[in-house]
Amino acid sequence: MRTPREHSLSSKATEVAEVPLDIVEVGMEQLDTIRRLNVEIFDDAHIIETFERDDLLMLLARTAGTAVGFKLGYRLNEATFYSAKGGVHPAHRRSGIARALLYAMLDVVAQRGYERFVYDTFPNKHPGMTVLGLDEGFEVIRAGYSAKYQDYRLRFAWTFDEA
Repeated sequence: MRTPREHSLSSKATEVAEVPLDIVEVGMEQLDTIRRLNVEIFDDAHIIETFERDDLLMLLARTAGTAVGFKLGYRLNEATFYSAKGGVHPAHRRSGIARALLYAMLDVVAQRGYERFVYDTFPNKHPGMTVLGLDEGFEVIRAGYSAKYQDYRLRFAWTFDEA
């Protein structure tokens, strides 16, 4: 399993944010920070079933040195990367941070050679991720009801250009 050293991502991702933003790829040493953010964002301790995933990627967004958001994902199969969870602290929403995290993750995933990027969202619980996916040109490739979450689950996909 890859264990990245913390480093800033050099993409244009942070330019879409309306606040000064630094997005860094982090390793398991920052898991406590991500856990704290997850509770503050979702009021839930559960992040993902296991962190023992192939090609685990964890991104942390900071503004003025304070962690304000995260996004994590992993290899779903040889061609597809799955963005499993992410969020922005309520006090920092509507400033482009979620979009910046998405762009940063897309950049890393493209550099790693994946053909496709997917994520699931629950439109009634998290309408912002539905709007973001549609706004960015993602394709809805699956829809169904989740009894566990008592909401519809939409799967969005982005296919990277071969050019």
